Order: sequence, then structure tokens, then C-alpha cells
Amino acid sequence: MLRTAGKELALAPLQDWGEETEDGAVYSVSLRRQRSQRLSPREGPGDSQAPSANAHTFLHYRTSKVRVLRAAHLERLVRELVSVDHEQDPGFVPAFLATHRAFVPTARVLGLLLPPPPPPLPPWAVVSVLGSWLQDHPQDFWDPPAHSDLGIVCTFLGWAAPLGAEALEAEKLLRDFLKEAEQEQEEEEQPQAPAGPPGTARTPSPNSPESYLEGEEGLVQEGPELLDFSVDEVAEQLTLMDVELFSRVRPCECLGSVWSQRDRPGAAGIAPTVRATVTQFNMVTGCVLGSVLGAPGLAAPQRAQRLEKWIRIAQRCRELRNFSSLRAILSALQSNPIYRLKSSWGAVSRELLSTFRKLSQIFSDENNHLSSREILSQEEATEGPQEEDTPPGSLPSKLPPGPVPYLGTFLTDLVMLDTALPDMLEGDLINFEKRRKEWEILARIQQLQKRCRSYCLSPCPPILAALRAQRQLSEEQSYRVSRVIEPPAASCPSSPRVRRRISLTKRLSAKLSRERGSSPGGSPGDPSSPTSSLSPGSPPSSPRMRDPPPGSPPASPGPQSPSSKLPLALTLSCPRIPLVGQQGSEARVIRVSIDNDHGNLYRSILLTSQDKTPSVVQRALQKHNVAQSWSHDYQLFQVLPGDRELLIPDNANVFYAMSPAAPGDFMLRRKEQARHTTSVPPT
Repeated sequence: MLRTAGKELALAPLQDWGEETEDGAVYSVSLRRQRSQRLSPREGPGDSQAPSANAHTFLHYRTSKVRVLRAAHLERLVRELVSVDHEQDPGFVPAFLATHRAFVPTARVLGLLLPPPPPPLPPWAVVSVLGSWLQDHPQDFWDPPAHSDLGIVCTFLGWAAPLGAEALEAEKLLRDFLKEAEQEQEEEEQPQAPAGPPGTARTPSPNSPESYLEGEEGLVQEGPELLDFSVDEVAEQLTLMDVELFSRVRPCECLGSVWSQRDRPGAAGIAPTVRATVTQFNMVTGCVLGSVLGAPGLAAPQRAQRLEKWIRIAQRCRELRNFSSLRAILSALQSNPIYRLKSSWGAVSRELLSTFRKLSQIFSDENNHLSSREILSQEEATEGPQEEDTPPGSLPSKLPPGPVPYLGTFLTDLVMLDTALPDMLEGDLINFEKRRKEWEILARIQQLQKRCRSYCLSPCPPILAALRAQRQLSEEQSYRVSRVIEPPAASCPSSPRVRRRISLTKRLSAKLSRERGSSPGGSPGDPSSPTSSLSPGSPPSSPRMRDPPPGSPPASPGPQSPSSKLPLALTLSCPRIPLVGQQGSEARVIRVSIDNDHGNLYRSILLTSQDKTPSVVQRALQKHNVAQSWSHDYQLFQVLPGDRELLIPDNANVFYAMSPAAPGDFMLRRKEQARHTTSVPPT
């Protein structure tokens, strides 16, 4: 194709062409348009003379065909590892290695990948794949005590590339695994005193506020308290702990198919590195609750000083680009037990209240947390100063390294992606397009982990000891102590009715219910509003109010958009899957919880226009790991604004029986409890 310079065609460099099926595999075909060198009509490719100024210059374009594997059987996927064209599909190998554990174990892949001995020639493509695998995902070969999979790899590489870097890496990894197993065995053989989470040894388990206060009087703090240290010291130690835990996170444990199984019976060992970040997040929120509520006898101005100290620590975490502890501190300050303390918040300075509101806007629920996503992207694009003379234990004065992300955002995206896209396509083909989209998120996590290595922070044992010794209050204790500090008025309609669950595990499950927009009849007092959920005990305040009146807690950001979009391109050629908060003509993703005493845990399921109530209830119970034989004992309710519920009839088509204007949140309740519910007729 020839085109005069200055009149270049405005065509996309990559255009979709269609699909091709070949030998049990489906390829997505695109046309790539590339521009070659400029030529004059009088010049040939070998002419070395420069074209004259008046000569007409033309642009020469070349169109090439690009094929990307979309779906295939397992055997074809493994074969593609060694035969893929890396120029056309550079992301196939890393995407497969990062996500294969979601659909096939490592031993099965090795059985298909390694040729039977003795092969005629060394398969160098296999050696290259194994080298990338060992370097990027070494934990895939962890299989104590013998680590048989890694032994097979060592044997093969010892024959195929005996002196290569891949063989040396495999042998080193095997030695490290065996040494680590010996250390663990020695630790298990040593007698250990029973230990619990931070603060549990000193925390009573009261059934009433009076018993808690009696236990408080008998406690003596050994050493300095956490808030006795400076703001910078506390924030830097929190950042150090978050960096170490986030750097050890295995990206494959973040996959929705893995993380969503954490509550199943016998799944306590699933995703240990992710669970460690959850524990750290909950520890930070517990420290905030314990330090603010741990002294019920404090006057409001004194308690306000503690609130101000935590706001300053949160601000310092923001400066350090530590979004994990920042989110944990804000979650505790926005929880019901603290947020309802009007007298204490009224004594907080206006400047720090403004800081608190600005920090809260970072994690606004609006547009699927678009604000926090954009800020994180901006922080990723920012390069910190490269100062070689920076002393150890300190951070550069301008821009610190990082950032440390709030992992819950990625976990939510991966769970939503796992829910919305099928694992298998027609013909029992593995949906590898889904794995590519998962890899895009996992690759970002890996990139952030590399950025976190540039932090230069040293541990401070006194602060770490104070963190571990900080009294941890349970949710029930926090709520009871909060009512002792500021008793609710007997006739006050704004008293807390629901205690907010603030742990990260519950946040990640409930996050599927937060991606909602405002309904036509919504108001700031609706339960769908984060302001009312954060502070049912305070009058609703407008998010536009710059300075709240004295005596009222600061306003929290709320949703202002009618839709929430997940920033993922779900573009498989299958029925269109609407995202959370969006209803299409055929399907919708809804969130279902169970009305019980285990917290507000949501599970996401795909609702189609053909689903009846029994099938929806059965699938929801499966998601919640409840025996299917109990499905007939439950009724399905849609949660509506204004503390209302819509009863879905037992044999109704849920897609058409639900209220389309309300958020897609549902609740299962046992039928013997359902008779106490005031339902509204279907709309």
C-alpha cells in the first residue's frame, strides 16, 4: 500500500480479523499494519542518494497476520510453550507459567513438556521454558519432603544442559528447599510456648462492658506504648512490615479460583502469603481500635489527640506511598466504634479533619474505586530519585520508592474476573483468554514487588514490640467500649444499628457489594451509601461539605456515579457478561450473602435470564460451602435502599423478578427466620 506523505491513513495498527480453528485450538487473528521506510517514486531500495526536496515522498505499509492462541486442549497448550512464535505472541509463555496452577498441577505439565528419555537431540526450547519457570515461579516446584518434580527437572537439565545456567539454578533451588525443610523440622522439634496473635495474651474476653473495664484496671503497660513514638517512626515501621509481606506474596495465590476457596473446609493452608497480608492489615486496624478505645476513662480532648496522631500517621503512610497501612488506618477510623464518637471528633482540629477527608477520598467507592486506581497508576509511573549516598535506614527526602499497594483491589479484580469468565469453552477447550487477562493483573503485582525492593528501612525493635503488645479489641469489644465512652441516646434514631465489619477478609468478600451506583430514589441515608454504612450513628453529611460542624465526624466519600466499571477488557466471543452494577439483556453479576452470625460475606454469581430461584439459591449455597440439601430451607431476598427487602418467590425467574433499579445485592435467609421480614411487592 502506498500513500503520499502528509496524508497518512488514520487506521489502527492492529485490527481484529476473526478466528481460526486448527488441530483442537482456537486462534484470534488480527492484522498488524506496519510502516516501512519512505521511498520516492524515482528511487529504488538500493539508491543511496538523498531524495530532492521537491520529490514526492510516499509511505510504504506492510500488513502482517498475527495469531494469538485463545483456547485449546491442555496438550496443545503445553505444545505451544515450545513452538509459539514469541514475536507474534510474546505473552503466552509468562501467562501460562503464572496461571497454570488454576487448571492443571505442575507435575502434569512436566509430564507433557519433558520428552521421554532418551530424546534424539537436546530440546533447547524446553530448556528455555524451564529456565523461565525456575526463575519466575520457583515455588511451583515446592513439594516436600522429596520435591520430586524439581528432581525430575534437575535430571533432565543435567542431561540437556549440564553446564547451563538453568541446570545450576535447578540444583541451587533443590538445595535451598531441602535446607528450608530441615530448618522447619528443627523448629517443630523445639518446644514452644503457646503464642497467639498480637495482644491476645493480655486481652480479656468479656461479656459486658463492666467486665472489660475491670480487666483494664489490672493491666500494666510494659515499655512505651505505640503512640509514644513519633509519627515518622510508626509509619516507617508499618511500611517496613508491609513491604516484607507484599514482597513475599506469590502472585498465583491471588488468582480468583484460589483465593475464593479460602473459606472451604480444610482450606486453612491455601494462599499463606496472601493470608499473611490479611493478618497484617487486621493487626493495624486492631492497633488503631485498641489505642483509641483502649482507655475508656479519657476525656474527649485526650481521645481526640489519639485520633489526630493516627491521622498524621496515615498521612505519613501516604507520603511513603504505603497504601496498605493507609487503608487499614482509615478503615479503623471509619468503623462504627470510632466513627460514632461525636465528642471526640468534635475536638479534632479542622486542619486534620480536612486531611482525613482528603485521605478518605483516595479509597472512595465511586466508579469501582477509580480514584485509588488512578493514584496507584500515577505512583507507579513516578520514578523516585536515584541517590547513591542515601544512608541505610532512611528514605530519600523527595520521592520514596514503591508504592506498596492495597492488595484487596487486585484480589477483588481477580475474583470478579474468575466469576465473569468461564474456565472452559465449547468442546472442552481451556479458556486461555481468561488466563491472559489474569496474567495482566498478576504481572502488575510482580512489577510492584520489584519496585518495593528499593525501600531502605531498618527495623526498630522497640516499635515492633509495641505493635505486637498493643491491645487488640474484637469487634464486639470495640462496640461495647464505644457505647461506654459515649452512650447512645435512648430516643436517638441515629444510634448505631449495625456494627461494621472491618477485617480485610470480610472487606474483600463484601467488596463485590460495594461496586454500586446511586438509585433514583437514593439519599445520603440509604444503606447503599458508604457514609451511612460507615457511620449509622451520625447524621448523614454531604460529601461536598468542606468544613463539618463541630461535634460531628468528618464526611466520608460516597458514590456519585450511576455505574461502576471494572477496568478490564472482557472481550471473549461469548455472551456479554455485564459487570457488577450493570444489567444487560441476558445476564448480570449479583452478590449473595447469608443471614447468619459469620459476618457479611458476599459471593458473586452470574445470573442469566433463564435462572429460577431454586438454581440461584443452590449455586449461592455452593459458593458459601453450605450443603445443597438445605437449599429448600432458604428464601432469597433482594436488598433494597432504605432497609427494605424484596422477597423473590420460590419458583420465580430471578432476573425478571428483581428490581432492576436497585443494586444487585441479595441475601439468603432460612425460612423460619423469614417470617419476621417486611417485604415489598415485586416491581
